[in-house]
Parts: sequence; structure tokens; C-alpha cells
Amino acid sequence: MAGKILGTTVYYDADCNLSKLEGKKITVLGFGSQGHAHALNLKENGFDVTIGLRKGSNRWAKAEEQGLPVKETAEAVKDADIVMVLIPDELQADVYAADIAPNLKQGAYLAFAHGFNIHFGKIVPREDVNVFMVAPKGPGHLVRRTYQEGSGVPCLYAVEKDPSGDTEEVALAWASGVGGGRSGILETNFKSETETDLFGEQAVLCGGVTELIKTGFEVLTEAGYEPVNAYFECLHEMKLIVDLIYEGGFGKMRHSISNTAEYGDYYAGPRVITADTKKAMEEILRRIQSGEFADEFLADSKAGQPFLKKNREAAAEHGIEKVGSELRGLMSWLK
Repeated sequence: MAGKILGTTVYYDADCNLSKLEGKKITVLGFGSQGHAHALNLKENGFDVTIGLRKGSNRWAKAEEQGLPVKETAEAVKDADIVMVLIPDELQADVYAADIAPNLKQGAYLAFAHGFNIHFGKIVPREDVNVFMVAPKGPGHLVRRTYQEGSGVPCLYAVEKDPSGDTEEVALAWASGVGGGRSGILETNFKSETETDLFGEQAVLCGGVTELIKTGFEVLTEAGYEPVNAYFECLHEMKLIVDLIYEGGFGKMRHSISNTAEYGDYYAGPRVITADTKKAMEEILRRIQSGEFADEFLADSKAGQPFLKKNREAAAEHGIEKVGSELRGLMSWLK
């Protein structure tokens, strides 16, 4: 039964009514990481799932191999009672305008796994359309694997528009159908999910972590230490530390490391992550909240992704990637 975590209600399978999806035609747009997981998990629950893809998509055959009917996007939307949009953020608004909006049934449910385009007003659905979000807190392959293993990835859900009066029940049913009800489904809203997700990616999980690792590697190698040692200390062992934090918080990690390491943690951490770092993070959050980041990201995408491609190429040429490529060849377990 439903419970509470820090004031947030947590729902489980027993709280969800899967019959809200019965008899409904479900279309999942996209068959990538999240798309394949949502579609296959719902299909195995017995629901009527169709995949919508652009003509010529290399995912078409993969979806059909899994026993899923596939249609071009516009056709897949025409018949659907529920449309889950699981294509890249930068493509959603154009696809919505061209293929979704003109074909979306009166009173249909429009769903997302990330609030980006709704929150920043890049997609503005009609007043008769119900809008919800189900955002698994893990990559699609994990959503699929844990479901097959009998567990599931926790999900966030939110309702943005509810003209039908039952959108929350439909959202909870969807989250349960993809496996979230086995571990917990937590309520949020589009604003909170979008802004915290973008901030986490930029300041901590991706941008923050990769820059910290890369800079540590540079400091050691520029001081004359072997690249192999620098790689192990700054990148390879990151997973070991993060796994301990993931399993039991900072306390478990600090219990598991040496006193030398714990002393260094308290001594050096605040010297690396300073008050200036926090100010930079606050500015990153401000740009996200104002919509500046969204506009900049979408403009780069429409221009052919010059910023993204330039930095992707530069990152691939960094010394840590070359060293890592050779060292990972020694790690048979990674294969």
C-alpha cells in the first residue's frame, strides 16, 4: 500500500489500477533505450502496443522482431488512445507539430518520460488532451532487465493536464505496467522533474563528474606520474566509490575506505568543491530555470549540433580516453 518518504507519497502495484490501460490502443513513439523498455514491458502485461517510427528508421525491424506492430508516426498516432513520446528532446516539438497534433484523437492521453518540451512550452497540447509523465529513474536497458527479473526501476509520475478526470490513474497504471510499482512510484510535477534532471546531469552526474575525473588525470600526468596510475586513481576506482555510496550513502563509503582516505575526504573535498563552485552551480540552475539552456540546446540542434559535435570530438581525443581504451582491454569482465 501507499506510503510516505520525506513527505512524498509512494505508490506500489497494489495502489495502481491496470484496468485503466485495458481496451486502450497504446502508441509508443520511438524504440530506443526507453521506448523498447516501455513497449515490451506493457506488451508483456497484455496491452495493445504499437510502435510509431519515422519512415526508414533502423529501429523498424528491431521492433517487429519483438512482435510489435510498427507504423509511421502519423498513422500510429491516429488510432491511439495513449501516445507516449520517447524520441529525443530536440526532435519532439517538430514531430509534435507535423505528425502528432494533427492526428491526436479528441480526449487522448499524451505522455512523456521527461518534462522538457512541456515545461519549457515547446509543445502546447490542445485543451482536450490529457498530459502526463512517467519517468523511470534509470536507463531503458535497466527498466527492461529489472522487469524481466521480477523487480523494477522506481518511477516519477506527474499530471500536467487532466480534462478527462482520470489522468492520474492512467499515469499510475502506466508506471506500474513498466515495473515501477514493484519498487515505488513517486509523485512530482513537470517543472521539478525537468529542472532537477537537467541540473543533475550538468552539474553533477555528467558535466561535474567528467570534468573532475579529467582534471584529476591532467594534474597527475602533468606532474610526471604514469598515465596508467592516473587512470586507475581518477577514473577506474570512481565506480567502486560510487557503488558504495549508491548502496549505503556516504556513511557506508566512509566506513569501507581507509582512515587515510576518509581524512583526505574531509580535508581536500572542500578545497576542490569551493564556494565558487557552488556559485557556478547556482548559475547553471538559474540558466535552466529561466529557459536559457533549453533555448541554447535547441538552437544548437537546429544548426546541426556544432557545439555538441565539436566537444564530442575533442573529448574523444583526450588522453584519458586513449589510456582507458587500452587498459579496458585487460578487463575481461567488461565484455
